[in-house]
Amino acid sequence: MVLYNQAIFTESPHADPRPDNTDVSLLVIHNISLPPSQFGTPGIRELFTGTLNPDEHPFYKEIAGLRVSAHCVIYRTGEVEQFVPFDQRAWHAGLSSFQGKSRCNDFSIGIELEGTDTLPFTDAQYHALGELTDFITKRYPRITLGRIVGHNDIAPGRKTDPGEAFDWARYRMRISQA
Repeated sequence: MVLYNQAIFTESPHADPRPDNTDVSLLVIHNISLPPSQFGTPGIRELFTGTLNPDEHPFYKEIAGLRVSAHCVIYRTGEVEQFVPFDQRAWHAGLSSFQGKSRCNDFSIGIELEGTDTLPFTDAQYHALGELTDFITKRYPRITLGRIVGHNDIAPGRKTDPGEAFDWARYRMRISQA
């Protein structure tokens, strides 16, 4: 079980083994907030652990029953919570394709940033994302700069995250210096 030692681990039931002989070679950056545009709530954890109460918020009724997860979430504070070990398949990408290869969940790691497409992410999040990326790329050397993408890149027209507020230049500068 490959875990990030700087993260709190909360196991998600929304994961399974990767296909045999899978080469983990893609890192996908997402954003999420539950309820939408609200931060610091237990909604993300509840969604990823299958415990979201649809009566807690009107939006939760729309997503009740979703079975999704990510490997890690980076909260606004910079705290990292891991839901799926990196050697397992998290259910974060959905219908997706990268360089002609579909089913990105099979060969990718998904990182969620607590946020929205349009609100700036925090310094603490960029710092934590850089550290986490260093950890991941050391263990999975096929994940190079060109194989770190947004959800929008692997599901164009369907997804928009991490969104216009995500500073790719800032992030790439940090990881290229590691």
